[in-house]
Amino acid sequence: MIYNLKKIVLTIFFLFLSSPVSLAKPQNKTIIPVKVGVILGGLEHSVTEEIWLSCIKLAISDFYASHAHYKTRLILNIRESRQNIVAAAAKALDLIKNEEVKAIIGPLTSMETSFVISLGEEARVPIISFSATSPSLTSLSSPYFFQFAQNDSSQVKAISAIVKAFGWRQVVPIYVDTSSGEAVIPYLTDALEEVNARVAYHSVISPTATDDQIEKELYKLKTMQTRVFVLYMTPELCSKLVHKANEIGMMTEGYVWITTNGMTNSLKTIEFLNFIDGVLGVETYVPMTKQLQEFMSRWHRQIQKDTPVSIFSGLNLDVFALWAYDATFALAMAIEQVYGSTSSIVPEDTNVASNKSTDLESVAVSQHGPKLRKALLATKFQGIAGEFSLIDGQLQASTFQIVNINGGAPRKIGFWTPQNGLVNKANSSSSNIGPIIWPGDSLSVPRGWEIPTNGIKLKIGVPVKDGFVELVKVTTDPSTNTTDVTGFSIDVFKAAVELLPYALPYEFVPFTNPNGTNTGLTYNDLCYQVYLGNFDAVVGDVTIRANRSLYVDFTMPYTEAGVVMVVPVKDIKRQSAWTFLKPWRWDLWLTITWFFLFIGFVVWVLEHRVNKHFRGPPAYQVGTSIWFSFSTMVFAQPARIVSNLARFVMIVWIFVLLVLTINYTASLTSLYTVEKVQPTVTTLSDLLQNGDNVGYARNYVFDILIQVGFDKSKLKMFKTMVDIDEALTRGSANGGIAAVVDESPSMKIFIAKYCKKYTLLGPFFKTDGFAFVFPKYSPIVRDVSQAILNVTGGELIMNIENKWFKKESNCEDLNTRVSSKSLGTDSFWFLFVLVGLVSTVALIVYVASFIHKHRHVLVHPDTDPKPSTSEKIRAMFEIFNEKDLNYHTFKTKQPQETVEASSNKNSCPMSPALHHNPNPRDSNSVFDIELEDEPPEVLATPEDAVTVQEMHR
Repeated sequence: MIYNLKKIVLTIFFLFLSSPVSLAKPQNKTIIPVKVGVILGGLEHSVTEEIWLSCIKLAISDFYASHAHYKTRLILNIRESRQNIVAAAAKALDLIKNEEVKAIIGPLTSMETSFVISLGEEARVPIISFSATSPSLTSLSSPYFFQFAQNDSSQVKAISAIVKAFGWRQVVPIYVDTSSGEAVIPYLTDALEEVNARVAYHSVISPTATDDQIEKELYKLKTMQTRVFVLYMTPELCSKLVHKANEIGMMTEGYVWITTNGMTNSLKTIEFLNFIDGVLGVETYVPMTKQLQEFMSRWHRQIQKDTPVSIFSGLNLDVFALWAYDATFALAMAIEQVYGSTSSIVPEDTNVASNKSTDLESVAVSQHGPKLRKALLATKFQGIAGEFSLIDGQLQASTFQIVNINGGAPRKIGFWTPQNGLVNKANSSSSNIGPIIWPGDSLSVPRGWEIPTNGIKLKIGVPVKDGFVELVKVTTDPSTNTTDVTGFSIDVFKAAVELLPYALPYEFVPFTNPNGTNTGLTYNDLCYQVYLGNFDAVVGDVTIRANRSLYVDFTMPYTEAGVVMVVPVKDIKRQSAWTFLKPWRWDLWLTITWFFLFIGFVVWVLEHRVNKHFRGPPAYQVGTSIWFSFSTMVFAQPARIVSNLARFVMIVWIFVLLVLTINYTASLTSLYTVEKVQPTVTTLSDLLQNGDNVGYARNYVFDILIQVGFDKSKLKMFKTMVDIDEALTRGSANGGIAAVVDESPSMKIFIAKYCKKYTLLGPFFKTDGFAFVFPKYSPIVRDVSQAILNVTGGELIMNIENKWFKKESNCEDLNTRVSSKSLGTDSFWFLFVLVGLVSTVALIVYVASFIHKHRHVLVHPDTDPKPSTSEKIRAMFEIFNEKDLNYHTFKTKQPQETVEASSNKNSCPMSPALHHNPNPRDSNSVFDIELEDEPPEVLATPEDAVTVQEMHR
């Protein structure tokens, strides 16, 4: 009874609003009526549709109240589609053909609109929708379709931003089985993939689904791991689904529900908020402007005035009502621009039949349709829902508001903008959003996935193999038919699972080839089983490879990475006759020899005029200099150095010799006393050059060796360490192998067992190490990876390695068994530069001082004829070859030496061109060396004293 009363009141109210009398008509002006069609929905008007229709009529009233001088007036022709696609098309055809409408507002749903669009394009009648938001309508590319609502594809970025903010890896969209639902899912999938999340399952609900069908689908979702659901459906269907989810316990802690704006925008007009607490919603953000406040007040007053029993109490205007108002306002503006210049509206459609019909062939084409289309595209104004602007016939995407429903009401927690993404305020760049109360009144962020509570364990595949059982070993007890899985990889996985903050039930399932053997077992096949869904994970010595990561996800590696080489070693105990040369390379030997000669020359130059040990016949001086230089090697110099420059040079040189001697002694001692071995080959190039056979244990290593340049005939695969040892022992010449190349962990196990015979070289190639395998986008990967980091970053991994990689008791450290390399000049270059620089500076200082002291030999301005340059240089060398009698080493001499010097002062040949009185004594005589300690010289006569003074001068 009450419902019928409401229906009667609504009918009277809307008939009053739609009456032409209600439109204000300015006096003394010609009014041009323009018919506009409106297509609504159901069999009976819903409250929501009545609100939208009231906003359309109020927009017409407000527009002409503020534009009373306009000539045109919109006349609404309302039709009902009765929620039927064919009926909607028929009503549109009736409005176009029989009512000759110039535009149509509606239909309300996207499916109905897609059929009507073609009619509008055929008749050139704009079809304006304020509630059809499907992306599929955009793909129709009709020039006469105007989507005065946000496209649903514009909100997927906001949803993916929420998923990314909380680190969820899997999402299940639950959407209605319509073209609209199917159209938006590809956009959502792409947006999720951009944030490293994926759609784990598509849950499709029929628009006519019963409660039992919805409950069955929800129970199916409950048995899955994913707990993040995105709802895309009509408010009515969403109400049924959420109500049923609440009944079966899916609105509790751990679940995440996100509603798209289609439902969230309608939250203000629906009545099921009391059982969706904790839901997150994405809705179109409409700023509360002064214009919007005035409109809402005016709308409420009009409703209370025109309806004695208000059925709208407690309900507010949703964004679709605001878009309906703005769409009607924009249409009125465009109609005035096109038709306001004419005096009256005459029938344009000359092909209209005389009788009322819906024959498609007789539909006339509107002559003013193209003009109206251009006018609508150019319409821009500040509407009550925000700035009204169209691009390609679509309302542009704006800011979305994120709400959290609590206590039966939506609460604002943040915004999403195309410029800044997820922010706490619309005009802010801060990414922190407000606190969220999740389902079950939980404040903890849901993990996004859970292990189903139906007793199902994760099926984890493990490889069954013969060799390297220290990594993974599968043993079966025939008597009990039980399988035991052990190994280094297994212990690491168990340790990681124990660190997870939740229980992870699992069981190991051995994997062999379909024929039941492990012959030809490849890890690619094992990983592919995860992709096929036969295994939930794989645990073992599986290497992270690029081709495998295309269809599975890997955890963080739990071993070091790299491809290494194991080669036999040879004992070099027996030393050759030239072993004493091995500590230094030939370049260092040559450099030291050259410096011995150079230092001998420098010391001779600095000591020749002042030290008797560096005088005498030329052969004697050369021998003395070389002998003196080489004797410094054992710090037993035969001659005493007297000049300060020479002493400075010798200080630096002796220091350099000390460093070299210590290094040589240590290296030579090691060569003769320490047991040493060296690898038979050191690089892969040696193997290639020698044409040796090479072994490997993993298939991808075979591909690497082929890329390096090895011939397939030279590569041999081995499964067990025993086989590898036998092949290395035989050698390449006897049908074996010269080296084995494989992953570092496997080769370390081999070396730990055969440490006396082989050594490990490398790594030669970079790999990502061993890791565990999970399905693509598995939510468990992140947690297990974090647990692996905790295991490998502490003492626990060392204990596991010592358990499985323990060396034999007779194994020595590999570093002590490999011979040291010879050193070269590059190891001591600084010392040689230092001593060379000091010696050179000393020579420069000495030569400069000598030339300055005897500069009068080079300058003779009064002599005639003047000496030539060669004569000057010869005279300077003659002076250099003499003793420096003023030096303290020659100030005490024998009387015979002085007398001889006096008597022979005129017998020394002198160049007639030089005014110099050199010492006439033969300075090259051995006699000078023998008389250094004789008594002081005595001058026979005063003339002799004068002569000596002249010589000294």
